[in-house]
Amino acid sequence: MLIRQAFKYELMPNGQQERQMCRFAGSCRFVYNRALALQKERHERGEKKLGYAGLCKLLTEWRNSAETAWLKDAPVHPLHQSLKDLERAYANFFAKWAGFPRFRKKGMSDSFRYPDPKQIKLEQHNNRIFLAKLGWLRYRNSRELLGVVKNVTVSQSCGKWYVSIQTEREVEQIVPQGGTVGIDMGIARFATLSDGTFYAPLHSFRRHEMALRKAQQSLSRRVRFSNNWRKAKARVGRIHARIANVRRDFLHKTSTAISKNHAVVFVEDLQLRNMSGSAAGTVEAPGRNVRAMSGLNKSILDQGWFEFGRQLDYKLAWRGGRLVAVPPQNTSRACPCCGHVSADNRQTQARFACVECGFEDNADVVGAINIFSRGMQMLRDEGQGTLHACSGMAQAVSPDGLWIEPRWRSEAGTHRSDPGEAPCHP
Repeated sequence: MLIRQAFKYELMPNGQQERQMCRFAGSCRFVYNRALALQKERHERGEKKLGYAGLCKLLTEWRNSAETAWLKDAPVHPLHQSLKDLERAYANFFAKWAGFPRFRKKGMSDSFRYPDPKQIKLEQHNNRIFLAKLGWLRYRNSRELLGVVKNVTVSQSCGKWYVSIQTEREVEQIVPQGGTVGIDMGIARFATLSDGTFYAPLHSFRRHEMALRKAQQSLSRRVRFSNNWRKAKARVGRIHARIANVRRDFLHKTSTAISKNHAVVFVEDLQLRNMSGSAAGTVEAPGRNVRAMSGLNKSILDQGWFEFGRQLDYKLAWRGGRLVAVPPQNTSRACPCCGHVSADNRQTQARFACVECGFEDNADVVGAINIFSRGMQMLRDEGQGTLHACSGMAQAVSPDGLWIEPRWRSEAGTHRSDPGEAPCHP
């Protein structure tokens, strides 16, 4: 099985290298914004959108022009990657996966990518990496890098520079370990398993909310673009980064623990965009219980359910497992004992008591059991029966002798994490 994985490290550049990286990121941002403006102008004139090859020809003209000759100072491959990013943004928009491409702003997601491994040299034993027009850069070698280097992305966040090295390696198909389990996501309990175990929530944002509020109030009192304003803004950014890092670390540890001990995991196919939408409503149709609903929305977003599912998906695939999404209707209202469905069964947020047969248990555990039962029934309907998981190109045999087909794959025979972000606990 082919695995693509990104390893992210903090860079330790000198002053000249840091200034150069700022210039390269600015050049990539300029090329992206100029190409986007050109595409918009062509659309307004009724002309066809330029493809990647046409934009590359224009980039050559921009580099040779006297007005933008400073683009030659930046390596050409990262500039080409900016045009590829724009092409991908348009493709995602037409496929209705994302909104219309927007102009990039300075200081927000500053990054550039080296796609050619021939221009990259890595010396792990010396804790340094060589990049074109930057030379050798030292980095904090926090863990061993596995596989062959494919590309490198340099990014800036909260005043620090990072390098994300994407690698590729071939591994033997792993036989999945463990059994099957259903997971119910919640607020009081982050994740409740159908076997009764649960993971307590971290509430990363809630923990830092007071410090963030004070930092934002201090920022609002500063004169815009003054030195004190910049310092206060950097302080707000550092708090946001800490919140995101704490949440990401928690999600990685939890998803790793579950993927190591289970072969098949059933989760609810939740529409998180609808669940966390604005509770205020509109003037014509104002929302009800706005304060309570906005607090619930904040808690849902603070948990990071989507990121947890994404991590669980590729980590199970790496270990030969499988993630299956099931319909979420009435999973918290149906009795796992007699099957009676009623809103009265869920008497409180934490207590489930069936009004038909009297079965009682924790509401989250009941939800997880129903998710597990519904997922197993889905697989039986597909003719697969009780199974152990498999993913990628490999197959496994269930106890009743049925073959298990691959599911939830990133590419044909390839399983990978987000190439831009490296998992902290692979």
